[in-house]
Amino acid sequence: MSYQYQRSQPYRPGQKTAYKISRSKIELFMQCPRCFWLDNRLKIKRPNGPPFRINSAIDELLKREFDAYRKDAKPHPIMVDNDVKAVPYPHKDLDTWRANFTGVATVHVPTNLHIFGAIDDVWVDDDGRLIVVDYKATAKDSEVSIDADWQLTYKRQMEVYQWLLRQNDFDVSDTAYFVYANGRLDLDSFDNKVEFTTKLIPYVADASWVDDTLAKIKETLEGDIPPVGSAAMGGPCDFCSYARSRTEITLRAIQKK
Repeated sequence: MSYQYQRSQPYRPGQKTAYKISRSKIELFMQCPRCFWLDNRLKIKRPNGPPFRINSAIDELLKREFDAYRKDAKPHPIMVDNDVKAVPYPHKDLDTWRANFTGVATVHVPTNLHIFGAIDDVWVDDDGRLIVVDYKATAKDSEVSIDADWQLTYKRQMEVYQWLLRQNDFDVSDTAYFVYANGRLDLDSFDNKVEFTTKLIPYVADASWVDDTLAKIKETLEGDIPPVGSAAMGGPCDFCSYARSRTEITLRAIQKK
């Protein structure tokens, strides 16, 4: 299926072509509608942090590792150890689903928004249902979990992927999995390598919020800039608060001259 969409141009209120919204832009909206509006209407983006190259390397190596089992239609040992009755899913579009600028995609008809998200992996269980899988990596001296408030973004990420696959007519399990690698800090030396322990964490997801959120995103795109307010992740948006404070300080300095 071929879609028309705006890739690099800002959103124009009333436009007829489908506008491309990534999974990360949905998350940006959840955190701060004002930052989302500035990004998509004026192309004023939040400052970028440094790229996590080690995390990217671990993602790539895990993909290769699971792909070897995918080729042989066998479960990975971590699936066997955790009694997950599934194998890595072989699909002709998997490389497209994993690519950053294509991903799993659909046009959401009620809003005419082209929604997409690049997925790490997909497994298929014994009943033919697809399982969304995401790779995570960190280094901490305690056991990894997905219980922190800031990890709500991880959970919403999974739910968008599930929603996208369902929009493409796949039967998708509510249970998703995080393959979470934790760099060991209990060793005596580096020796040109970092050792990891990897934990499989199940998450029973609920993607029912996605359609309503897309309607709100469309309304925001069509409207005026939202006021500085509270972010979904708790407290005022740090970026908006900084911008407002800097503007106030600058104006006071000008007035004193």
